[in-house]
Amino acid sequence: MERKTTRNFPEISRKWNEDAKHLNSTQIQKITSSYGNVTVGVLGSHSALDVCTGARAQGLANLVICQKGRDSVYSKHYHKRKAGKMQLGCVDDVMLLNKFKDIANGKTVAALQKRNVIFIPHRSFSVYVGYDAIENDFAVPIFGNRALLRAEERTEPKNQHWLLQQAGIWTPKVFPSPSQIDRVAIVKASEAKRKYERAFFLCSSPAEYEAESKKLIKAGILSPDALTSAKIEEFVMGTQFNFNFFASPLTGELELLGTDFRRQTNLDGLLRLPAPHQPAALSKIPLRNIEVGHVACTIRESLLEEVFAVGEKFAAAVKRHYAPGLIGPFALQGALSPTDEGEKISIFDVSFRVPGSPGIVFTPYSGYLHGRQISTGERIAMELKEAKKEKRLDEVVT
Repeated sequence: MERKTTRNFPEISRKWNEDAKHLNSTQIQKITSSYGNVTVGVLGSHSALDVCTGARAQGLANLVICQKGRDSVYSKHYHKRKAGKMQLGCVDDVMLLNKFKDIANGKTVAALQKRNVIFIPHRSFSVYVGYDAIENDFAVPIFGNRALLRAEERTEPKNQHWLLQQAGIWTPKVFPSPSQIDRVAIVKASEAKRKYERAFFLCSSPAEYEAESKKLIKAGILSPDALTSAKIEEFVMGTQFNFNFFASPLTGELELLGTDFRRQTNLDGLLRLPAPHQPAALSKIPLRNIEVGHVACTIRESLLEEVFAVGEKFAAAVKRHYAPGLIGPFALQGALSPTDEGEKISIFDVSFRVPGSPGIVFTPYSGYLHGRQISTGERIAMELKEAKKEKRLDEVVT
């Protein structure tokens, strides 16, 4: 089997332009306007394979930026190659870095600019690189609104929850302190070791909060400091959905690409136990809610009108407060709960970038609009290809 080898990019002699620090839209647009054929770039994690497959489907080159030692999925298993007469793989090329965060240093940025890279952000990009570096140092055009990446963090002043409120969308009740818990609540705190993961736990009273938090601290899952910034929200009793949208500046349309729900460990395992065995399991093993996968699902067609209404209200609010607004993929995670008037949508989490759920291609919603099922990665590539053709790339990057 012939396999293309991964290579390190040579050091670029062009000096890093210090003026690119503290980036503004004019600098990014100037870089974008100098591009010839576009290369779709993505960090080697989260949803990179979906992005690469979509780029190839639309005839665009792709580049995956990987951390050494964490690259085999992209440099080996899914790298473009021939096996006999078969063409395999979706990854065109790989760039290796010592650490993911090195993507924002001057040498790497210059290499990406030279390759005419337009970068597709996802959650791992935010986590490993950091918002300050993304906003001030990463002088590479980003598909989407880079200012919104930080708004995912609930510790930010104008964060996702604030935007949902501005949009008039129903959100779970927030408890400012544990002493106010008067119903089933979910506590969202950062893990002690992996701060990018959240150690969710449930409680229904201040006493339960104290008992559960002490148990998790003792197990080393939570730290006392994490609890001081933890968010305590009402647990919505409903059917959970992720609504995966795409906002197109080129068409002015808001598209529903698909719907899914999460698989979480070890919650999924606990739920598979018969009820009599669950208390015994919980007494020995702390409950974890770490996202490890997604399952494509559908929603009743009569509810689609409300789904679109929620998406449109949110998009309008974001445009008012974070110009130029939403660009490309975003997801609203919520639940449908019964009321006397019918089912009502509550939203409790927002993703302002590629959602981690490539399985949505197996739902029918993009096909209803485009005539065939389209993944998030391909929809991004379609937008980039059309923007380049219409000389409107400046409208889809920041």
